[in-house]
Amino acid sequence: MDSVRIADIGGYEGQEVRIEGWLYNKRSSGKIHFLIVRDGSGFLQTVAVRGELAADQFDLCGGLTQESSIVVTGRVRADERAMGGFELTLTGIELVQLAKEYPITLKEHGVDFLLDHRHLWIRSPRQHAALLIRDEVIAAAEEWLRTNGFIKLDSPILTPAACEGTTTLFETDYFGEKAYLSQSGQLYVEAGCMAFGKVYCFGPTFRAEKSKTRRHLIEFWMIEPEMAYATQDDNMVVQEQFVSHIVKRCLENRHDELVLLGRDLSKLEAVTAPFPRVSYDEAVEMLHAGGREFEWGDDFGAPDEAVICSRFDKPVFITGYPTKVKAFYMQPEPDRPEVVKCADLLAPEGYGEIIGGSERIHDLDLLEQRMREHDLPRAGYEWYLDLRRYGSVPHSGFGLGIERTVAWISGSEHVREMIPFPRLLNRIYP
Repeated sequence: MDSVRIADIGGYEGQEVRIEGWLYNKRSSGKIHFLIVRDGSGFLQTVAVRGELAADQFDLCGGLTQESSIVVTGRVRADERAMGGFELTLTGIELVQLAKEYPITLKEHGVDFLLDHRHLWIRSPRQHAALLIRDEVIAAAEEWLRTNGFIKLDSPILTPAACEGTTTLFETDYFGEKAYLSQSGQLYVEAGCMAFGKVYCFGPTFRAEKSKTRRHLIEFWMIEPEMAYATQDDNMVVQEQFVSHIVKRCLENRHDELVLLGRDLSKLEAVTAPFPRVSYDEAVEMLHAGGREFEWGDDFGAPDEAVICSRFDKPVFITGYPTKVKAFYMQPEPDRPEVVKCADLLAPEGYGEIIGGSERIHDLDLLEQRMREHDLPRAGYEWYLDLRRYGSVPHSGFGLGIERTVAWISGSEHVREMIPFPRLLNRIYP
């Protein structure tokens, strides 16, 4: 008998099936054991009845411990009261390994304890649901990009130069030379778009930020598309279609996980293109009107973004940030050089920035000027300057942070639970 996945159990009603999994929980009622089995694809209630199961196997059910690995066989039966609408009447059970005292019991535990046992915590229903939504976000993002003509171009993790600024770099020795863990793959996908037109990279990025907020990780994942012959206006159109597709896919394919996490689905159903656009200047006026002290030229903090987003029921673009608070490679507005052609996409409900994007400087002289202003070492960027020497064109791109996006879509409070093994200021274990 072939094994089936719990996620597919609805297709086997009335049939006998085999499931390979683990015991999540159990309860007994005299002549009946109710075993909740998980297999990685879902959770299923199985029922062992004395007299219908061999005596030794019935006794085995009573001695099982949480997270023991088991193989069960049984007949699938529809039951509206059961999780997922089906349950399994056991005809056989095999013990693979009896788990010792499982540390994460079904009672409440502190976050530090759970993070110390993150390798086990990801088995629990809420963490399981969040990581399935993460998987859906990634799959939907790559699906949209590939469908729309983007190819994946991997960027290196070890780099000779900074992308977002030199203060948040992790430095390492590279056979006697300085190298850094990547802050972003953007500079490399800029090279890629000059070769292929539309490209993206997807991988881990690293920021040595001494921050303990619920929105920050030391290591996080970004998906970064880049497009040749694209303006910042083109860039924003791509972003709103991209994000709308991701949300739609999650609603379609991860409905049960969103419900388990208590997500208000109506909030996600409102996420359709186009998204509103608010200039930095207008956003500053909103803050002043709301009674917040804010000086033009500063970057927005999380409380500022929350005030701005409170006016909208879908993501909102904040456009035209001051040049001095943005990266060296952003194209200035021709009639207003103190402002650059960029936008941050802020998620509603207080989740803040999920995308940063801009039109890139394509003029060699201006890029060299910006590098001098930022005191960047020229040697590490010669290859990047070559992109402006040989066939330079206007081009744009953006980076979407996976963990913040998953936190917003799932309605979760902290990004640390949106990645399998979070790296935080005070945590590198497990």
